[in-house]
Amino acid sequence: MNPTNLDPIISEIRRCIDTHNLGEPGKYARWLWGENRDLGLNPYGCADAANILYTIGDFPRDPAERAAWVSTLQAMQDPETGMFSEPTHHTIHTTAHCLAALELFDAGPLHPCRALAPYTERDALYDFLAHEVNWQRPWSESHKGAGIHVCLTMAGMVGLKWKNWYFDWLWNHTDPETGFFYCGDGPRQAKLYEYMAGGFHYMFNHEAERRPYRCPEQIIDSCLYLMAHPAEARLIRCCTFIDIDVVFCLTRAMRQTPHRFAEAKAALETYAEQYIAMMAAIDYAKDAPFNDLHMLFGAVCCLAELQAALPGKLITLKPLRLVLDRRPFI
Repeated sequence: MNPTNLDPIISEIRRCIDTHNLGEPGKYARWLWGENRDLGLNPYGCADAANILYTIGDFPRDPAERAAWVSTLQAMQDPETGMFSEPTHHTIHTTAHCLAALELFDAGPLHPCRALAPYTERDALYDFLAHEVNWQRPWSESHKGAGIHVCLTMAGMVGLKWKNWYFDWLWNHTDPETGFFYCGDGPRQAKLYEYMAGGFHYMFNHEAERRPYRCPEQIIDSCLYLMAHPAEARLIRCCTFIDIDVVFCLTRAMRQTPHRFAEAKAALETYAEQYIAMMAAIDYAKDAPFNDLHMLFGAVCCLAELQAALPGKLITLKPLRLVLDRRPFI
């Protein structure tokens, strides 16, 4: 793979962020158009603008501006439940996403996540993971199973004992065939890419806490299969999260085992070439996923992880910084 300069794409990303600003620091819309969409102040608009600016090296430095961002995000929390809400995602996902954005400012929530307090006990946590997470819908349901860890840890509501319970449960529910996670007596019903995308959410919690994977070799096998069948896995289609999911799962499993290392490195180079070609071909002013700050954030994360995994291949004036290397949850 020849070195590629990503700065033209980064310039378009920067322009897109500017168009979503609502006229005040820290206040952003998620969408610019669309029927039945909230085109005003939005938790994902604000959180993802912060996430993207951090990734591309344009994070606010002025103390007053940073304070305005923090105030805007904190004001979105329900003081009674401690949760953040937005209709496109489960409230646990929205809460984890906003708390993760606040952490970039070295800030936290104004209130504890009171609605999740019962799950600070082991039996309640295990019952939640086994029965309130639908493991036949692993992708969307991982927002709850992974998000609860982020909410409770970032709100300062649990300690090391709770974290050990959480990761012990995932260790004991690792699927030895795919390397990802599954709970249930019957066979898996969802497709492999759905278990990968769900597994990604649990894996970034593992990375944040420096925890080992039980089956990193199988994770690599699964990811290489999916990368070799991109249409089947819905990869490299538009700005969204599935691409950072598979790239991250592969690169982080590679850190824990030498299994198929050269093959995996070659697959990442091929993937990067195809992904950048897709990004470069976008009609930036009209493309709906690109102009959805949440979907754009997923694409920016993928560029950041590819750049880190392929030194010297993806060039930017400011090195990209994956937010997951600072804290969990996207």
